[in-house]
Amino acid sequence: MIRVLVVDDAAAVRHLLRVRLAMDREIEVVGTARNGAEALEQIETLRPDVVILDLEMPVLDGRGVLQRLKGRRPRPQVLVFSTYAREGARAAVEALQLGAADFVRKPSGGHEAVQAVVRDELIPRIKLLGGRGRARVTTPQARAAPSPGAGAVRAVVIAASTGGPQAVREVVGALPAGLPVPVLVVQHMPALFVEQFVRSLDAACAFAVRAGEDGARVRPGEAWVAPGDRHMEVRQEGGRVVLHLHQGPPENGVRPAADPLLRSAAAVWGGGVLAVILTGMGQDGLAGCRAVREAGGRVIAQDEATSVVWGMPGAVAQAGLADAVLPLARIGPAVKAAVAAAVAPGGAREAHGGADL
Repeated sequence: MIRVLVVDDAAAVRHLLRVRLAMDREIEVVGTARNGAEALEQIETLRPDVVILDLEMPVLDGRGVLQRLKGRRPRPQVLVFSTYAREGARAAVEALQLGAADFVRKPSGGHEAVQAVVRDELIPRIKLLGGRGRARVTTPQARAAPSPGAGAVRAVVIAASTGGPQAVREVVGALPAGLPVPVLVVQHMPALFVEQFVRSLDAACAFAVRAGEDGARVRPGEAWVAPGDRHMEVRQEGGRVVLHLHQGPPENGVRPAADPLLRSAAAVWGGGVLAVILTGMGQDGLAGCRAVREAGGRVIAQDEATSVVWGMPGAVAQAGLADAVLPLARIGPAVKAAVAAAVAPGGAREAHGGADL
């Protein structure tokens, strides 16, 4: 049974969730809380596997709960269930970067609308986060990052989904100013959140981070994040590399997807691509990493122990495509070390040439 704690200041929502979740044989609602202060007490005494957390509450809000849970071990998986609008995107992204595993929008309609969201979105995520929604696999032992001598890195491509905002921020935040290669990021999230996600990354990083724009030139020392509801690819045009955005069919059930970007990066930079696959559900990035490896590039996958969901990186690792399977804390330094080859003697020309082809 997956032990769930429901935290919401609305009595009607607490009641509806308790009743609806109790209908599932794999879920046990072990308690409810009206605010963040009560939630922290309940977490301490009830030890839930998953916490369903509202953001806007009296006494102590959801962000306050997440801040107090940082560094706590063991820590329950937190699934934010809250309304959001443009003005609430900042709070939602902040919650994800504080460690919330995922975000489900609380519908504004009546009970039928809420029940549909609980059935179709909330329960599947609870099972996934509670360990019942994925096949158990044996994690390959962590291996050292590929040697910088394997060839100069010309571009870094990062992909993430569930649990990704915090992971992406840690990896990109570890990279230095003056990076001699571009960084391209695909993070699965609602389109409304992307602008705030980019702002928070830009504030945390030593170099500029921007949302992808069609036709924008890809240069070293900059990072581009795929915008909401658009696939982002790279193309070689007129002696330079530019972004290409489009609304082609979703791949792996998502748009933007990592696979189109990885495939296009392999076509443009060949063996100079370093792909980094972080925490996330599903298999997005698997086909793209295969293209990267076939072109001679390298792949780093996050390990199971530090992933919120070992779906995307697990698929890559189990397929034998990862040159390194590393805990999150080691991925940023590994990327930095691999990129350092680009500024070694003879490497600077290759790195800049790769970005400006």
